[in-house]
Amino acid sequence: MTELIAGLVLFLGMHSTSIVAPALRDRLAARGRGIPWRLAYSLVSIAGFVLIVRGYADARLSPELLYSPPGWTRHLLATLMLPVFPLLLAAYLPGRIKAAAGGHPMLVATKLWAVGHLLGTTTVADAVLFGSILAWAVADFISARRRAPRAIPGAPPARWNDAIAVLLGLALYGGFAGFLHLKWIGIAPFG
Repeated sequence: MTELIAGLVLFLGMHSTSIVAPALRDRLAARGRGIPWRLAYSLVSIAGFVLIVRGYADARLSPELLYSPPGWTRHLLATLMLPVFPLLLAAYLPGRIKAAAGGHPMLVATKLWAVGHLLGTTTVADAVLFGSILAWAVADFISARRRAPRAIPGAPPARWNDAIAVLLGLALYGGFAGFLHLKWIGIAPFG
């Protein structure tokens, strides 16, 4: 569990710079065309992600059960996950979906993903992982609404962006839920 927590501290800590020190983040990002900042941000985030994956995998070997959710929560989880991939894509395909998500569809997707997984999972490691990410996403969403928006590289606004985000997002959802989740995480969402 220590490795999981250390990974969350590194990953979410680096992703919280805009929440706790936006002026510092902006100064660091402005130096040297932002390359040193992006490199440091990427390396710390990758190290944190690796620790999260390893720590969560280790915690699943000897799970500490927290509660036993009713069977219907699996269906609720699958339903809450439906908009997640379209929302992730809408962050890079600006259109009505992005506007409806308060300009931050990736954070809305993260909150849905975390809430769904908190409802459908049962261990202490699940609560630590998904609860931490949910708390961070809520804090970042509040912070992002208060600070000046930053340009996110992506497609230019276009008429078909929403349709592309929905269709491609649902295809990604199907592929991930039907195949990759079992292969990467070891759990078949629909099995």
